[in-house]
Amino acid sequence: MNKNKFAVTPPMGWNSYDYYDTTVNEEQVKANADYMAAHLKQFGWEYIVVDIQWYAYAAGTQRNRYQYIPFGKVEIDQYSRLLPCPERFPSSVNGQGFKPLADYIHSLGLKFGIHIMRGIPRIAAHNHMKVSGTEATANEIASPSSICWWNPDMYGLEVDREGAQEYYNSIFELYAEWGVDYIKCDDIARFDMPSARKEIEILHNAIQHCSRPMVLSLSPGPALIDKAWHYEKYANMWRITDDFWDHWPLLQNMFERCEIWQNHVSEGCYPDCDMLALGYLGKGFDDERSTRFTSEEQITMMTLWCIFRSPLMLGAELTKLDEWTRSILTNKKVLRLLSHSRGAKQIKRDKYQAVWLSKDTEEDAYYLAVFNLSDDIQKISITAEEIGLSSFKDKKMEELWSSEAFNGSDGVFETGVSAHGAQLYKLTDNL
Repeated sequence: MNKNKFAVTPPMGWNSYDYYDTTVNEEQVKANADYMAAHLKQFGWEYIVVDIQWYAYAAGTQRNRYQYIPFGKVEIDQYSRLLPCPERFPSSVNGQGFKPLADYIHSLGLKFGIHIMRGIPRIAAHNHMKVSGTEATANEIASPSSICWWNPDMYGLEVDREGAQEYYNSIFELYAEWGVDYIKCDDIARFDMPSARKEIEILHNAIQHCSRPMVLSLSPGPALIDKAWHYEKYANMWRITDDFWDHWPLLQNMFERCEIWQNHVSEGCYPDCDMLALGYLGKGFDDERSTRFTSEEQITMMTLWCIFRSPLMLGAELTKLDEWTRSILTNKKVLRLLSHSRGAKQIKRDKYQAVWLSKDTEEDAYYLAVFNLSDDIQKISITAEEIGLSSFKDKKMEELWSSEAFNGSDGVFETGVSAHGAQLYKLTDNL
């Protein structure tokens, strides 16, 4: 199975984390899926991803003290495999797991994903539970020193010990039975533990073994640029940042991160800028709010993510999207860059501005993105030579957010850009 045949363009979808944190339930997942099917699917949005701790009882009930209740009760089967908490996902009872919910998502023409943590449940190791496909028990393959510093649920694996691959094979066999299309594996991308590199390889092998195409997304970041070849070989997505939220300094910093990773975007392999901090966020964090990003900053974020060709994952409560937010998520001309552009490069960047360029894969056209990183309105200038053209005068220039179109001219192209704002131009021959 070629991992790239089902992820030929950057995945687009919704993830429950930014709004619900650990607390999302089946009804809420279905409501967001219904919204996506009705309003976003036709524009390429297709994944519905249930994020962290779907197996946990009482998740979020002690949020003022813990994000993850230490050693809380979890739903687990006899083979050390975590199952959906039936109090939050009632269709999972009687061993059905996520299959009924996945079937519902699929019936809408969408795809279904889940979050997992690297390793094996600690409770399984402590109770010496069985592992399907091997005589080894959970305690024999768990590595007590390989732990996540921010989540108490799992031990990493003794990756070279018999039973480690079999454990991952067993959970992915289960996910294949459920109909999972997308796996976000956490506590792994930045190699916090020495075993993480090998566990990525084991994850990849388990997907191959289960024979169901699944996107493999690695978190959290920042991923290590000197390990780019490893991510590209074994995964489809890898986070190039820690959790991204709605703060301008974090968005400014993404220009540096995208510059570092710009040469590592290829079919089926996508450096991941993390979720789009749009719409209503933070309910599960006791901080429900509309995004702190201004409209200009939201355009900047969407423009950078699209020209860079990052995966697009929405963290908002979709049912609360306003018309303006929905309009920037459904701009076909902008979203075309995800599927029909290549070779995005940062042409220049300083503390005041950034300029990116890419080329259409089907048309004789360029995409030129200009960003104002300063706190004041400013004019940004680009010469034709800077982007490899002899002149702008034979080009038609269309700004894809405003639909304003005009003919280019000799010399320098100059445009006024709002503070923290962006403009995205498509350049085609002016016949």
